[in-house]
Amino acid sequence: MQTVLLARAIYEALKHDDHPTIRDLYYYTLHTIEDTEIETFNGQDESNNVFQDIEVLTGLLREQMGIVAESRGAMVGEAVLESKGNKIDCAKFGIGAFNIPSLCDQIHILEVDADYVLVVEKDAIFQRLNDYEFWRKNKCILITGKGQADRATRRMVRRLNEDWGLPVYVLTDADPYGWYIYSTYRAGSISLSYESYRLACPSAKFLGLSMTDLEKYEIPKDHLIKANDGDIKRAKELLLKDPVTGKPRYPWFYESKRWRQEIKIFLDKRVKAEIEAKSSKGFRFLSDVYLPEKIKSKDWIK
Repeated sequence: MQTVLLARAIYEALKHDDHPTIRDLYYYTLHTIEDTEIETFNGQDESNNVFQDIEVLTGLLREQMGIVAESRGAMVGEAVLESKGNKIDCAKFGIGAFNIPSLCDQIHILEVDADYVLVVEKDAIFQRLNDYEFWRKNKCILITGKGQADRATRRMVRRLNEDWGLPVYVLTDADPYGWYIYSTYRAGSISLSYESYRLACPSAKFLGLSMTDLEKYEIPKDHLIKANDGDIKRAKELLLKDPVTGKPRYPWFYESKRWRQEIKIFLDKRVKAEIEAKSSKGFRFLSDVYLPEKIKSKDWIK
């Protein structure tokens, strides 16, 4: 009953060209069943689970069903898009950038003139690189999800990689949470594992910051941050095996000699660093030295 109820609501929205959120769907279908004291849903978590069943059943992304979600991503570079008949040049936003909409697949990518995609964890770093026109000087598409990436940002990265053949590099802080953000771009999240084949980018490479970078580029000790209990717990989780299957939860970390080394160094030293720590070498060290050098030397982690 719940599945049919939600499916009907989605159909009604599509028929009238409405774009509700999954919370809208919950309230639209929530009511007390006639002649009973039973509600159609016991809470939004139950509604969300049924909605995920519909995604799996139909084989459709929720965005393809016209369901919108929070979108935080932005992109800039030599790319021309089309939305509702309007052309959008992502190289002509001045110091701004194109905000990636929730319904990413309704945006047509008409032209791309770039050698790769650089995904930046932090919006502040994205803005700085955009201000320097890093994307123009290095012929790339610059994207940020402003922290943990939303679905639309991940989908856009996937489309640029899959449809346009652009390599993807990810830049995050040197800490387990930053590495997990890279993992989300590369392999998807556990909660949306059933959609990973359309949201994730398995060929994405980690550009940094890594623990070995901190020593290689001589980041001063007073620019390092003491790891907290949450950081330590997250780092250990990256190497855990599932107690039921015995398989690694994150095989791309567990089975990689380089990643195991990086995580071990972190657990031994118990310090972390933000991307901004590179500013100790000069404000433009990140854009003029670190990023071009890492990409050219192929010193990334798969």
